[in-house]
Amino acid sequence: MQTVTLTLYRFDTWRARAWALGMMGLGRILLPRVPDIGFWKLCGAGKGEGFTPTANMATVAILATWPDHATAQFGTQHSASFQRYARKADESWTVYLSATRSSGAWAGQAPFEVSTQTSDGPLAALTRATIKPGIAAQFWRRVPDISRMIGSDPNVAFKIGIGEVPLLHQVTFSIWPDAQAMAAFARQDGPHARAIRAVRAGKWFREELYARFAILGDHGTWGGSSPLDRLEAA
Repeated sequence: MQTVTLTLYRFDTWRARAWALGMMGLGRILLPRVPDIGFWKLCGAGKGEGFTPTANMATVAILATWPDHATAQFGTQHSASFQRYARKADESWTVYLSATRSSGAWAGQAPFEVSTQTSDGPLAALTRATIKPGIAAQFWRRVPDISRMIGSDPNVAFKIGIGEVPLLHQVTFSIWPDAQAMAAFARQDGPHARAIRAVRAGKWFREELYARFAILGDHGTWGGSSPLDRLEAA
C-alpha cells in the first residue's frame, strides 16, 4: 500500500537557514536518487496559519510517496538525503499517510494512490493549486482572512502552508480529529467559502489537486511535541 510522507525541518540559525536555501537547488538533484522514492516535492513554507505570501525561511518541507510504510520509514529516517537535512535541522517531524481520496493533478500527475481502507478517525487534508499569474493579487488579498479563520478553529490539530514557487504554487496541509470536524469548517459561510466561490467563478487556478488521508503514524517532534498528541488531547 502506497505511503505518503510529509517531512518538515526547522532551522533556527541564520547559517542553517542559508544552508537550507542553498539546498533548494542541490536537493532537487539528490532526492530523485533516494532508493524507492516515488513522487516528491521539495518546498518552502509560509508564515502564519495556513499559507501566506510571506516566506518562512526557517522551514523546509519534503513531500514524497513510497511503495509501503516500512520503506517510507526507512527512507525518511535513514536515507542519505533525508539525514543530510536532519543533521542540520534543530527539529524535524514526519507524518505517514495513506490516501483515501484524491482528485486533480500535480505537475500533470495524479501522485496519490487511493487505498481501499476506510478510517473514521483522524485525517489529513491537502490542497494544492497553481495560481494563474494574472489573478495572483486577487487571490492573496483573501488569504489573511482565511488563515485567521483556520487558525482560530479549535478542531485543527496542525496546519501549514508550503509551496514550490512563491506566490504561484501553493499547498495547504491540515490535520483534523475526524471528517465531521473538517466538513463543519468547510460549510461555514465566511472568507473560506467566499474564496472557494470566487475561485470557481473566476477559474483562478491553472491546476489543482485535493487529497484526503488516513494518518498512519509519525516520527519526531514539531514545536517540542508530536502534533498528533493534540488529537488525543481534543
